Amino acid sequence: MKPSNKNKIIIGVTAFCVLYIIFAMRPLGKELHLIPEWTQDIFHVNETAQTEKKELIPFKLGQNIGYFTEDGSIVRNIPFPYKAAVSDSYYAAFGTNNNSADFFNADGTKAGTIELSGFPFFDKDRIYVFLPGGTSFVKCGSDGKALWKFENYAPITAFSSSKGGTVAGYADGTLISFNNDGSVNHRFSPKGSRHEIILGAGISSDGNSVSCISGRDRQRFVTAKKDKGHSRIVFHEYLETESSEQVIVKYSLNDRAVYYSYKDHLGVYSYDDEKSYHLPINGRVIQIEESSSESLVFVLSKNDSKYTVTVLEKYNHIASQFSFEAECAFIQVRGKNFYIGRNSKISRLTVSKK
Repeated sequence: MKPSNKNKIIIGVTAFCVLYIIFAMRPLGKELHLIPEWTQDIFHVNETAQTEKKELIPFKLGQNIGYFTEDGSIVRNIPFPYKAAVSDSYYAAFGTNNNSADFFNADGTKAGTIELSGFPFFDKDRIYVFLPGGTSFVKCGSDGKALWKFENYAPITAFSSSKGGTVAGYADGTLISFNNDGSVNHRFSPKGSRHEIILGAGISSDGNSVSCISGRDRQRFVTAKKDKGHSRIVFHEYLETESSEQVIVKYSLNDRAVYYSYKDHLGVYSYDDEKSYHLPINGRVIQIEESSSESLVFVLSKNDSKYTVTVLEKYNHIASQFSFEAECAFIQVRGKNFYIGRNSKISRLTVSKK
């Protein structure tokens, strides 16, 4: 065996053992278990990996984006000097003054060219471009050509999308959602705070329900549904602690709950219970991922260089928490597999209940 290959194996085994020790030191309860499967370095790209009929899972770590497979092959790693966008379907790297941007499918083939100045944003297979000035955006088709455009005078401060529509929040406290053809579905201002601004927004899979974190000085969570052509607020509450930066608002996979982050907490509103739950979180929530097979929710938060993963059961019960130090991190969930990226390493853990 060549010394270089031997060193790689030693490094890989060491990283795997360290990760195993981290989880072993923090018991996950009597029923929930996370079992380490593999750890890979994103710079060890397997250019000959067989990817046909395999899902390519996106990652973004530091100044690198790419894709990996569930069995641990890093099939693509693209360094970028300035900014980049990546999703399950597309990726692109772009500079500061780009008048156009080529974007690519997950398999590396060119998908098209976006002939617009601004910053591309991909959400699964949905393509948007935020235009210079920060007040307007364009939705594009799969070829990169503009489908529709919305212009406003106030800066965009929150944005989200689903297969049923798009929602944008603005610095003047206005929340606007759009149907897939660009027509306005919801448009209202939650108000109720001393300083009006939308810091986070989410939209249901059918586009009929929207939620947001609004205001400063009496900040609150608001959720509304379309009712006979009007936006009807079905629940709102003032928050005990306030965020001064953008936050995450995200609907559950079945639209029966909404997750919303605010300072040192995660709120969960249940449409079934018609009430909210509040869970302590270490730091700022930067990612929320849900398992479709195990009814678990994984929350990634950041406090300086300390990252924490919080595992929720049934929306409102903390089943486990574990922390680690890193310069950058991400999480992904696919079925029973939980993926965690840390610096330049990606690991897979299998989720099981026993």
